[in-house]
Amino acid sequence: MKRLFLVLFLTGLAGPGHAIDTGQAFDDAEMQARYERIISEVRCLVCQNQSIRDSNVFLASDLRREIRRLLSEGKSDADISEFLVTRYGDFVLYRPPMRGKTLILWVAPFLLIGFGLVVVVRVLRSRMAMPIDDDNEQASA
Repeated sequence: MKRLFLVLFLTGLAGPGHAIDTGQAFDDAEMQARYERIISEVRCLVCQNQSIRDSNVFLASDLRREIRRLLSEGKSDADISEFLVTRYGDFVLYRPPMRGKTLILWVAPFLLIGFGLVVVVRVLRSRMAMPIDDDNEQASA
């Protein structure tokens, strides 16, 4: 019984410690919408497959706080993106700018799809050129 109580007590303490700060960052609805959009487009550098909006690691919390500060100072979305890219590199943005370094990120999906289509067409053409096996038809007749 004591163990059950201890487990329930510790579980209750662990939840709030890892919670994402979901409260309103701004009273102004337009500013809050900008904040939500920006934190949805910034990649968590620790998790790498989550935005900082969904991440609960310390760095994501720190970036959310930094973005709130920059918005409060009146910085534009471009200024905030530039600040993040200068500090963490293009990888921090889910939609990195089109530059020489990031061009492969924009072109690679189209190249891979094109390569896949070429492979499918070649396989289909080679299959269609193969002779039809008539052994099954003769055996059943």
